[in-house]
Amino acid sequence: MPNSLKGTEYLYNHPEKRAEDFMNAFKDKSIKAIISAIGGEDTIRLLPFIDYNIIRKNPKIFMGFSDTTANHFMMYKAGVVSYYGPALLSDFAEYGDMYEYTENAIKNLLFDAKENFKIEKCDYWTNEDGEEWWNGENINKTKTRIKDEKGYEVIQGEGKIRGKLLGGCLDAFPLYIGTEVWPKLEEWKDKIIFLETCENMPEPYLVGYYLRNLGAQGIFSVAKGIIVGKPRKEKYYEEYKNVFKSILKEFNREDMPVLYNANFGHTAPRGIIPYGIECELDVGNKEITLLEALVK
Repeated sequence: MPNSLKGTEYLYNHPEKRAEDFMNAFKDKSIKAIISAIGGEDTIRLLPFIDYNIIRKNPKIFMGFSDTTANHFMMYKAGVVSYYGPALLSDFAEYGDMYEYTENAIKNLLFDAKENFKIEKCDYWTNEDGEEWWNGENINKTKTRIKDEKGYEVIQGEGKIRGKLLGGCLDAFPLYIGTEVWPKLEEWKDKIIFLETCENMPEPYLVGYYLRNLGAQGIFSVAKGIIVGKPRKEKYYEEYKNVFKSILKEFNREDMPVLYNANFGHTAPRGIIPYGIECELDVGNKEITLLEALVK
């Protein structure tokens, strides 16, 4: 888009131009999908310049992760499905080939959409995610693939639940709480929440703070279940599991099904989690199934 390559200083000083690009991408009938270049920390500054009617009247694919959770909440407010998934620099623009897990997610969910699609667990991961693999110095390098011995893990709960998906980057939630795009309590009712942590790899006590805030808002009281993304580099892997169990116990939700170690967000390879799509979470069989086709 016209303003996207004008440099970080210009874009920082002109959030209205970033929003202008975003709005114009929706209005342009020739554009079929909008893919975020990368994440960040201040997308919430676009709020005063967002026209939700433009998004609502021009539905199209929007995809990204991390701080683009703000954009996803804008889309959700407008009533349009969006896709928490790969970004341009961190996935499409890297040297070497795209992970086949990510490539398959894009093909299966955005090009060949079907009902009752199972989001399979990737059987490998890398601890090199987050490096600038689009830099020329990495042109002949390949990433190390580590066998994922754990698979999906059940933190707690049992049986099957169904609900629409809502969530994003847990660390970024404090930026949005209290703004016009933060979903009201009734919007969290009967949802399956998907949560992941950012590249800063927050200490477990901070994750506890963020989760306790959601509990204090009443969100855990009305939601049905949680899907948790693999922590980046698997740092605090076991500690985060304990935090989820501890905080949910505080809010008397030891019954809530929680599936852990999913491939989305700040881990690689990345899959896609759609907002607002009906999902079945089967913790007994460790399965995530999207019951609706994502695109038409």
